Amino acid sequence: QVQVMESGGGSVQAGGSLRLSCSASGYKSYGSYCMGWFRDVPGNDREGVAALDSDGSSMYADSVKGRFTISLDNAKNTLYLQMNNLKVEDTAMYYCAVGLRKSGAWLNIGPYGYWGQGTQVTVSS
Repeated sequence: QVQVMESGGGSVQAGGSLRLSCSASGYKSYGSYCMGWFRDVPGNDREGVAALDSDGSSMYADSVKGRFTISLDNAKNTLYLQMNNLKVEDTAMYYCAVGLRKSGAWLNIGPYGYWGQGTQVTVSS
């Protein structure tokens, strides 16, 4: 059983920073995996923000490159998204996702079978 739960969202002014955390359990039992952060903005499709896989590959959306960093602490079973220099357009509901027996840092939703409930990030000008 794989469970995923995000935390760490909140409100911040433009230029500020936030770190999202995702507690994930059960994924290690399946060998290879991918993990990612996605976000929802009303009226848009779910957007892949950052992802990594069990081989150490990572991928970022162009809109967040150089500002966001994804990392995984396997000892704590926790995925992080460090978000710096936040912009108003980063405002969204952010979701953590896990895909099992998958290699590759995927930014599309297809490989991911387990999703958290989401955490809101609001950036004001």
